[in-house]
Amino acid sequence: MIAIQILLIAFILLSAVLLLWPFLFYPLILRALPERPVGRGRDGAVPSASLLFCAYNEAAALPAKIANLRALKARHPTLEILAFDDGSADGTGDLLAAASDVLRLVRGPGRSGKAHGMKRLAAMASGDILIFTDANVVLDDDAIDALLPYYADGEIGGVLGSLRYGGAESSASASVGALYWRIEENLKDLESRSGNVMGADGSIFSIRRALYPHFPDSVLDDLTVSMSVVFAGKRLIKAKDVIAREMMVARREDEYRRKVRIAARSWHTHSYLRPQLRRMGGLDRFKYASRKIVRWFGALWMALGGLCALLLAWSVQPFAAIAMFAGGMALLMLGLMARRGPLAAIVDMALAYVATLKGVLLAMRGQTFTTWAPAKSRD
Repeated sequence: MIAIQILLIAFILLSAVLLLWPFLFYPLILRALPERPVGRGRDGAVPSASLLFCAYNEAAALPAKIANLRALKARHPTLEILAFDDGSADGTGDLLAAASDVLRLVRGPGRSGKAHGMKRLAAMASGDILIFTDANVVLDDDAIDALLPYYADGEIGGVLGSLRYGGAESSASASVGALYWRIEENLKDLESRSGNVMGADGSIFSIRRALYPHFPDSVLDDLTVSMSVVFAGKRLIKAKDVIAREMMVARREDEYRRKVRIAARSWHTHSYLRPQLRRMGGLDRFKYASRKIVRWFGALWMALGGLCALLLAWSVQPFAAIAMFAGGMALLMLGLMARRGPLAAIVDMALAYVATLKGVLLAMRGQTFTTWAPAKSRD
């Protein structure tokens, strides 16, 4: 019995380490790695740039987006701006068409997905640097001024910006999402400091046009395109002074569906990229596994640790195990009913892990998501 209890304790500790690895142990290791500085030119020729984004039913967000594009264009008259409308039904395409003085609109044949739209825009773009963003994201007026000088360093193949979320106080889901994103941004900063960031999200990132890869419409284009920089032997870095802003998703249901979709596409993309991932250097493979693979299975580590804790309690006193299970279920129900407060936040964290694992399992069974829809609760 003692041997079994020791084994259960070992599994509990292992589960805790794996659950905390991306957020505690991995950052500590990154901080201990030597820094790889980035050369940044201030003088000389500035590369040309094209700004690309896709939109689907984003009519509510477009007035602010178009105003932002006008401000960017005023500072950079040569900036090429290309937009793809993925068969919107709310007038998004008409709003974009009315802004023809600052952007060129490509209308899709219907719902074909963001990856398809971005590939069409990238094929049309003429800028040396391709800047990718989302329809609901606005860039600080000086974002492009800050971004382009990084490419004076020939080793730099791609540059991520920094995303700032608003509306974190609107709900527990938004608060948890904002906290998660602050941690994510910090991890990217640490990864960049020591070499390469392990992939970008669609809010704001850029690459040299010559590095844009070929890929199927079913993969997550943000991850595929940004990792192509690493595969090409160039550096993928993050710039703290290139700022983009976006509102948080406020409703738990919207955030859950979003995480399922993203996780499914991430795993599908991981499978597609696996041959190239295996050819990366040892440090980059370690980073990729630590920030992505270990996190994708967070719900599994929680379930394993919880089950072992119950079995350990049962081996000591069965009633204690029953009381632990009943108490846990009661707290879960209360957290699901709550929309604010610490308990609601803890449940939202757990649901985020569950949604991620669900998406991964769906992708393992062959299901993925090509199209997307904006969250209705995004302010």
